[in-house]
Amino acid sequence: MAALPFDQRDGYIWMNGNLVAWADAKLHVLSHGLHYASCVFEGERAYGGRIFKSTEHSERFKTSAELLDFEIPYSAAELDAIKQLVVDKNNFQNCYVRPIAWRGSEMMAISAQNSTIHVAVAVWDWPSMFDIEQKMKGIRIDIADYRRPDPATAPCRAKAAGLYMICTISKHRAERRGYADAMMLDWQGRVAECTGANIFFASKGAIHTPIADCFLDGITRRTVIDLAKRRGIEVIERRIMPEELAGFDECFICGTGAEVTPVSEVGAYKFTPGALSRALIDDYSAEVQPKQKAA
Repeated sequence: MAALPFDQRDGYIWMNGNLVAWADAKLHVLSHGLHYASCVFEGERAYGGRIFKSTEHSERFKTSAELLDFEIPYSAAELDAIKQLVVDKNNFQNCYVRPIAWRGSEMMAISAQNSTIHVAVAVWDWPSMFDIEQKMKGIRIDIADYRRPDPATAPCRAKAAGLYMICTISKHRAERRGYADAMMLDWQGRVAECTGANIFFASKGAIHTPIADCFLDGITRRTVIDLAKRRGIEVIERRIMPEELAGFDECFICGTGAEVTPVSEVGAYKFTPGALSRALIDDYSAEVQPKQKAA
C-alpha cells in the first residue's frame, strides 16, 4: 500500500510562531526558497520523546542560514523548545524532526535581501531501526556519476536544499539499478559520502573516513567517531581513493535516517559486516536513548 502523501497527514506543524493544523502549513508558489533554493533544513530524530543532540542541530541550522546570507530569527535555545513542543503536541515518541527555513515571496529575482525569512518545524512517525540481524546483512551501494562540488564553488558546510539536487538524481539511479544508495566521490575523484549519509571503512581494527571538507560533517558522523574513540578504536580521517576500497574489511554508513548501517557492497567492492560494525550499532543505539535522571 502506498504511503500517505505528506500534505495529507494529520497533526500539527509549527510555522512562523504558531502551531497550525498540518493541512494549513502552506507557502506561496512564488516563494524565493522554491525558485532559487534559498532554503536550509535539518534532519533530526527523537527517541523516547526526546530529540537527540537537539542543540547541535539548532546551532547548525542557524549556521547553514548564515552561509546562505540570511538569519533565522530564533535563538538555538528557542529552536530547541519549538522542536520539543511539536514532538509533544503530535504525541510522538520515536519520530523524525524537520526544521526548515526559507526566503519568502517579497522578491522574485536572484537578489532577495528584503524577503521575509519563514521558519517551520514538522515531525512524523519514524520508528528506530535497530534490528541488528537485519542490519548485519549489509546494504548494497552503487557509485554515483555526480561528484560533490569543490568547496570554492558552493557553501558545502551548509545543510542547504540546493546541495541535495545531485543526491536525489544519484539515489534514483542507484535504486533503479537495484542498490539501496550511491557513494559519491568529490570533485577530485576521492571518496566523499553517500547521498544522505557519511561513510566509514574498517581495516586492521582501525576506522577510516573521508575528511569532511566538501560535504556535511554530519552530527551522526561526529557521534560515531566519538563512540569509536571511547572504545579505543583508532579513527583516521584522511583522503581515500576509490581503488583503496579493495583493502578494507568492513564498511558502514551513518546518518540521522540510516543510524549505523553496515554495507556489503560498494560497486565492485565487497565487504563482510563484522564485529566492529555490530559494536557501533549497539553503542549508537544506547547513546540515542534518553538518559534517566538520577533520583
